[in-house]
Amino acid sequence: MSEEAILENRTFDEIEPGETASLTRTLTARDIQLFALVSGDVNPAHLDADYAATDLFRRVIAHGMWGGGLISAVLGTELPGPGAIYLSQSLRFTRPVGLGDTITASVTVVEKRPEHRIVLFDCRCVNQDGDEVISGQAEVKAPAEKVRRPRTLLPDVYLRDHDGYRRLIELTSNGKPEPTAVAHPCSVAALLAAIEAAEAGLIAPILVGPEGKIRKAAGEAGKDIFTFRLVPADHSHDAAAKAVALVRAGEARLLMKGSLHTDELMGAVVPSAAGLRTERRISHAYIMDVPDHPTPLIITDAAINIAPTLEDKADIIRNALDLAHVIGIEEPRVAILSAVETVNPDMQSTLDAAALCKMADRGQIAGGLLDGPLAFDNAINEAAAKEKGIVSPVAGKAEILVVPNLEAGNMLAKQLTFLGGADAAGIVLGARVPIILTSRADSLRTRLASCAVAVLLARAATKAAPGLARAAQS
Repeated sequence: MSEEAILENRTFDEIEPGETASLTRTLTARDIQLFALVSGDVNPAHLDADYAATDLFRRVIAHGMWGGGLISAVLGTELPGPGAIYLSQSLRFTRPVGLGDTITASVTVVEKRPEHRIVLFDCRCVNQDGDEVISGQAEVKAPAEKVRRPRTLLPDVYLRDHDGYRRLIELTSNGKPEPTAVAHPCSVAALLAAIEAAEAGLIAPILVGPEGKIRKAAGEAGKDIFTFRLVPADHSHDAAAKAVALVRAGEARLLMKGSLHTDELMGAVVPSAAGLRTERRISHAYIMDVPDHPTPLIITDAAINIAPTLEDKADIIRNALDLAHVIGIEEPRVAILSAVETVNPDMQSTLDAAALCKMADRGQIAGGLLDGPLAFDNAINEAAAKEKGIVSPVAGKAEILVVPNLEAGNMLAKQLTFLGGADAAGIVLGARVPIILTSRADSLRTRLASCAVAVLLARAATKAAPGLARAAQS
């Protein structure tokens, strides 16, 4: 074991006046977030860049006790080290510590008091320019016995800041709420999803379903729905049909699933004559917010197409590319997934992947970079792709993951959600209007993100083709 991995203290008898020890750390946003999480101190001066820009120091600064914690770390691990008992500490904060500042915390022995083995330390923190940011004195009871132990390994900590979803919601801030037909919102969870999106200014809900059940759900939720339009329906199938009819009539620009099964809603969407079909294959996409992954991951299709054909997959990719563009990815990287990264004639998914890439080469699929077949690891992890010798602008950096079938997509999304702590905002693409799919298990953040994506898609469609809604009704 290396010396760096060992903690060894200095006993009272070994400590000499003038002896010193120090450590150096560079402040990151993660440090500030972790300190806020542990302490509960969410002062916006430390966490809100917009607020901090108007505050005294015009920038985000560290909690003062973050620097104090560095002094504690020196005393507890270096001098005196293990066995020391912290008795008192005075601190004076003379300069702020900002993101990127490198702080050196040092302690110096100024006095030894044999009675009770008390040692007095001068304490000081300086930044990378040598400017003092903290000064003070500490009183410590030094250990009497020698201690030499392995340094404890700290656990990995994953922070979920949900910046991806927050940015999606912020993109919708300029604009009116979109009229949205909500099919059968007869449970508390389904009704709250619509109400919360309305309160966030995303949608103007039209509640479609049995009036008694909707009002009962509102009562149980403690919400007043008198400002919302309510369209009576006899049952869930009727609610789905009437919600679709509202979209076809131009009274709603979005469709939202309530407390009915997805199959019921899609059963009203897919008929050619009365539904919301277009020339595109309808598909589903999850926008996954995965902890410690730098960008959102779009996974498609995990809810609509059970065993998509090559032609279906081409449309699934086109739909996903449109979605990626709307959420701000200019040239999406598309990984077409299989169990392996080589073409195998016995594995249809690898043949489909190769054909889809050639279609993209010939301009049949446009708007992004495609590669496949790729296994999941070398699609999202650059080290894994390099280990396999894969040279590709997509491998290791994919933003869209195209799965071979619904089973694979559903399992992948749920593994990321329940084992990886990811959030999954769901949207149905390829219909005349975006269709919002939410689940009872979704957090408020996820429900709002699903609605925000739908709003962005609807506005993008209007911008691209102002007459689209009128054409869809003809």
